[in-house]
Amino acid sequence: MKLILASNNEHKLIEIRQILGAHFGEILSMREAGIEHETVEDGSTFMENALKKAREVAEISGCCALADDSGLCVDALDGAPGIYSARFAGEHGDDEANRQRLLELMRDKTDRGAHFTCAMALVWPDGRTVTAEGYVYGEITREKRGSNGFGYDPLFLIPELGCTTAEMEPEAKNAVSHRAAALHALVKKL
Repeated sequence: MKLILASNNEHKLIEIRQILGAHFGEILSMREAGIEHETVEDGSTFMENALKKAREVAEISGCCALADDSGLCVDALDGAPGIYSARFAGEHGDDEANRQRLLELMRDKTDRGAHFTCAMALVWPDGRTVTAEGYVYGEITREKRGSNGFGYDPLFLIPELGCTTAEMEPEAKNAVSHRAAALHALVKKL
């Protein structure tokens, strides 16, 4: 079965392919499938955005489509940046600006608890849908640590492991990530 990932984010594609590769005959990004489409992520939750993206790509492609929406939720910021994680500093996808804004807002905070959330939606062209969510809990550091990963990884410490997700090798991160948790939950439902 062919699966179209409703994303062109290379980091996500690698992680998703590593986890789902054995479950689908072919996994293609939208670019690889020849799809040029941008979903307007106007949902009020991660799941609403994931479902919208997957439904649109399934309809366009006529294939099974997988989408996720994920982000960082910081306790001291009442869950922000949340669904606005990728554009927290204004411009979509400016990881460095997003990290700097988070560090500024967290400068005087003592509660550093946070979690990554991932909502995953798998949609078939006939409308069948399977969804799952995954989480990973940790703390926000006071400075960047590590050079692996992307987004907020250099600021997200997993206390039990003693390192940020940017200090982990990709395989190790995939074993504990919010996206991995959501994908494994999705696989169980399949």
